[in-house]
Amino acid sequence: MENLRAGRFGPTALMLGNIVTGSSVLAPAGMLPELSAGLGISIHAAGLLITFGAITLCIGSPLTAWLTSRIERRTLLTTTLAVLAAGNLASAFAPDYTSLLVIRLVMLAVGALYTPQAAGTAALLVSPERRGSTIAYIFLGWSLAAAVGLPLITFIASRYGWRAAYGGIGVLGCVSFLLLLVRLPAGLRGTPVDLKTWREVGRSKTILLLLAITMLQMSGQFAVFTFMGPLLKKLTEASPDAIGMVFALYGVSGFLGVAIATRIVDTWGAYRTSLLFTCLVLVGITGWALSAGTIVWMAIAVAIWGLGFASTNSMQQVRLVAAAPPLASATVALNTSVLYIGQAIGSAVGGMLFAGELLHTIGFVAVGFVVLALMLVVLTRPRPAAEAPA
Repeated sequence: MENLRAGRFGPTALMLGNIVTGSSVLAPAGMLPELSAGLGISIHAAGLLITFGAITLCIGSPLTAWLTSRIERRTLLTTTLAVLAAGNLASAFAPDYTSLLVIRLVMLAVGALYTPQAAGTAALLVSPERRGSTIAYIFLGWSLAAAVGLPLITFIASRYGWRAAYGGIGVLGCVSFLLLLVRLPAGLRGTPVDLKTWREVGRSKTILLLLAITMLQMSGQFAVFTFMGPLLKKLTEASPDAIGMVFALYGVSGFLGVAIATRIVDTWGAYRTSLLFTCLVLVGITGWALSAGTIVWMAIAVAIWGLGFASTNSMQQVRLVAAAPPLASATVALNTSVLYIGQAIGSAVGGMLFAGELLHTIGFVAVGFVVLALMLVVLTRPRPAAEAPA
């Protein structure tokens, strides 16, 4: 009975771990001005915490999937959360920028495995017909990290400093570690990942196209998202509270988007659900680009964009698992890896444009990336007979 209860609440414990992971990855975006002032660096340099962190994550995700695929899942995931908690607490006491960057890179090198392994573990907890909605539910954690975590980070950092914000994430990580330890059943093991697995992934045109979609979507979104706070301040003179409200609007929309996706994916199919939310991302980012300078319209655009922020990635995970179930451990890890490649590309491009004061251009470059992603989504439309499960 105890193990059944643990299994029943396992997906929720996994989702909470994604809140910690998402907050750890996204945190600098919510407090770039405070990091810049507190460490005596430029906004662009502070943004490199996201760029270099994303590079570490994109390398670490498939590497750790390979090295740890034979480790029992509860041990693996609780250890990862312990490292994330310790890394955030250590960040709160970092004496300078270099120390903070090193702590972040070490923390994320280990943290890279949490999201893909959590998705793979969720698939082990439920029946095949519930797999799509459960994986989407796991990714609610990322939406909540944006909906609740980022506004709180912005609020705390603007009033009590960036060190307090990191400390808060560290405490949350400790709580999540304990919940996962209690609620996740022991003895869960996925399919081992070996070199043959990677070769099979590389031969699948569908899988490669799906991975390219993830990279392009994230590149477009993070060109703007990484510098959303400073952009709002420069373009509209927005206050820290107003910026926090925009982050909250973005995250709440993301939460609603995943909730809707979770409800419709099992009947619509992952392809049509993915197409819908990719279109919403494109509409939102186009709205941002066209309305830059007017905070009300920019906030409305962010709300539309937010609906697709986490939903598109959830659908990518579902489509990859459905495309080749035996390869799920590898493909989900690779999808997370290319997601972080997209973050690195987007934040680097956005950083260069921001440093060059090309503030309006950032939005239109982001639109270009998402248009390419949408074109690939259409190209991966499944054949009619396979549409429902794809």
